Amino acid sequence: MAARCGPVSAAGTGTDLPRLSAATLDRLRQGVARIRRHPDARIGVVHLGIGAFHRAHQAVFTEEAMAADGDGGWAILGVTQRSRAVVERMRPQDGYYGVLELDEGAASARVVGAVADVVSALDEPDRVLTAIADPAVGVVGLTVTEKGYRRGGDGRLDLRDPAVRADLERPDAPSTAVGQLVRGLQRRAREGTPLTVVSCDNLVGNGAVLAGLVADFCAALPLAEGEPLGDWVRTAVRFPGTMVDRIVPATTDEDRERAAELLGVRDEALVVAEPFRQWVIEDAFAGPVPAWHRAGATLTTDVAPYEAVKLRLLNATHSLLAYTGALAGYATIAEAVRDERLAAAAAALMDEDALPTLVAPEGVDLADYRRSVLHRFANPALRHRTTQVAMDGSAKLPVRLLPTVRERLRAGAEPRWAALAVAAWMAYVARGRDVAGRALPLDDPLADRLRASAAGPRRGLAERLLAVPEVFDDELRDSAVLRALLDEHLHELLDAVVPGP
Repeated sequence: MAARCGPVSAAGTGTDLPRLSAATLDRLRQGVARIRRHPDARIGVVHLGIGAFHRAHQAVFTEEAMAADGDGGWAILGVTQRSRAVVERMRPQDGYYGVLELDEGAASARVVGAVADVVSALDEPDRVLTAIADPAVGVVGLTVTEKGYRRGGDGRLDLRDPAVRADLERPDAPSTAVGQLVRGLQRRAREGTPLTVVSCDNLVGNGAVLAGLVADFCAALPLAEGEPLGDWVRTAVRFPGTMVDRIVPATTDEDRERAAELLGVRDEALVVAEPFRQWVIEDAFAGPVPAWHRAGATLTTDVAPYEAVKLRLLNATHSLLAYTGALAGYATIAEAVRDERLAAAAAALMDEDALPTLVAPEGVDLADYRRSVLHRFANPALRHRTTQVAMDGSAKLPVRLLPTVRERLRAGAEPRWAALAVAAWMAYVARGRDVAGRALPLDDPLADRLRASAAGPRRGLAERLLAVPEVFDDELRDSAVLRALLDEHLHELLDAVVPGP
């Protein structure tokens, strides 16, 4: 079992403790859960985007799957896309890191060793491509966030993106996730070994989306190069859909201090998570994969109902609380949920707008799931920042909120609460400050475009932002019902904080 403790004093930073590594595993405190890396560990998974979420989610499932099977052949090579910080934190620790699980009033920690090595795509691009081509690798995973897929307004690969264009011209040092994947597949096709590619990002139909982007990249290559590669990919590569769920806030110095007390060692690669975790995977693989089902993952022939429940209940509500909460001056999601007005708006979004659009997946009680959402968000130990959840709104709204808006409008209903979330995003973009005048960061791939569209008088703000085609389609832009709802909400949001339910 994992080591546990109650609230921990901030006294002491753990700087006098040895650093976590293979050599210091025996220094871990009694009761700390850890699975020693298999003596015959081999890289079987290449993961693009080894951020905190992957380390707290898929890597944990993979480690437990290897332990259940006694098979060390699924160790992970983690690839960091931009920042070298993950490499600097994990390599000195031989890939080992802690997961600090925080629940109200208690904490527990475990050490994970599924990641055998970490590489920077900036510094070692050839190693990334060689690893994807390695016949011993059976899985490539991705957690690169919605914006990492480089899609245009039509959902296809954005061939005007400078980074995509550069990757089409340089086979040996691609910088985008799709470019890295396709250039690795080019090398792999020489041997012809099948591969399973698992997208773990919050995209509707993420597997099919990624397959389409790969096909777009292949089609954009010179004909003699792209056509045979595209044919081989369609035959030998599978892109199962997935749904992932776990709240993973940014790690703080206080978290590291708490983990040091629990572990007895210093961990520079620590990640923080809630106790809950869920992974639903389409049972459509090109070959062997880790025994994820033995670690609690659900294998199914249809991921879509699970995905819709998570996106429209949990993710959409998260975004509503992030934007309204940030505007109201709340630093964390838990603080926002304690505001009765915001909690009521979140509940109404689920009950009145989202639930009527959903079909319960097998074994899922929607009423229980809906109740669990606000309970999980209210966990004060997580300190999930509203501005962190508010990042990349232009990429998140089209998958989290707009499908609900669209379906309710088509049903002749007014999506009042989903429109509130969209209006709060618009107010966040336009206002740029909370109720106390503190600046709110606009961390978004379209930040400059959004600021330019939002500039000007309040009157017409909704219309100007609805005209951004990367976010809103013609159906939503031309909806008089939606525009009226947005205007109503924006009038109150920009005058105060958030309307009462």
